[in-house]
Amino acid sequence: MDSYGPPDPKNVQELTNFVNSMLSSVQDKFSNTSDQIVKRIDDMGKNIDDLERQIADLMTHAGVEDKTV
Repeated sequence: MDSYGPPDPKNVQELTNFVNSMLSSVQDKFSNTSDQIVKRIDDMGKNIDDLERQIADLMTHAGVEDKTV
C-alpha cells in the first residue's frame, strides 16, 4: 500500500492503518505550521520591543518627554 496514493485496502486493518497514517501526517504538518507561526509571532514581538526602545532612546536624545501613562 502506497502511503500517498489512493488506498486499496484488502481488509479493515489496512484501511485503519492508512487512515491513521494520514491523520498522523496531517497532525505533524499542523504542529509544524503552528510552531512556525508561534515563532514568527515571538520574533515580531521582540522586533516591536526593540523598536520601542529605539524610539524611547531617540526621544531621550531629542529632549522629548515620554508622556505615556
